[in-house]
Amino acid sequence: MSDKQRKTSEAPPDPDARVFVISVAAELAGMHAQTLRNYDRLGLVTPHRTTGGGRRYSPRDVALLREVQRLSQDEGVNLAGIKRIIELTNQVEALQSRVDEMAAEIARIHASYRRDLVPIPRSNALVVWKPRNQR
Repeated sequence: MSDKQRKTSEAPPDPDARVFVISVAAELAGMHAQTLRNYDRLGLVTPHRTTGGGRRYSPRDVALLREVQRLSQDEGVNLAGIKRIIELTNQVEALQSRVDEMAAEIARIHASYRRDLVPIPRSNALVVWKPRNQR
């Protein structure tokens, strides 16, 4: 096996790859397929749709289904509460991504500062500027 083939085969699976049909996703999540249909209808988990209308679930969707089940069974959260938790979690993730982008931008800008300029401490002195032709 070549290095290129080895690197390709060692790559982690894409958590967003839509690879599972509903029966497989239901089995992986430990649920009935009808439960997944209900969750889709309620907007808790939104699988990808094929051109024929079939649902395709990603590993991330399956993990979310397991979390929905945990919140419902172990924590006693109702489905409306779970939906709100999912929405807020998605919002926090989006905001964290934006913070990361802004931090990278700040670092890029900071790296572009001229190193020959040195900040001086501020004082209360008043400086009056006069154009050269008026001196």
